[in-house]
Amino acid sequence: MKYIILILCIGWLFGQLVRYFLRSKLGQFAQQVKAAAREEERAQRSSKDEGEIHVDYVPKHYQERSSKDIRGGEYVDYEEVKD
Repeated sequence: MKYIILILCIGWLFGQLVRYFLRSKLGQFAQQVKAAAREEERAQRSSKDEGEIHVDYVPKHYQERSSKDIRGGEYVDYEEVKD
């Protein structure tokens, strides 16, 4: 009987310790996630104003093209198919 009570007490104590450490680690993780989200939101707000467009890279072949090179396109003849 004494051994059963001892095992139950140790099991209960172990469960309490596991619960305490899990809560503390989950709390730290939640704080890290919130801090990262706040930092990302702050970076997004400060980097762009509403309606502003920023292009990081434009390929050279687009820069060298002029509007003279662009034609209206080709005419493709088609036939209507009736069922």
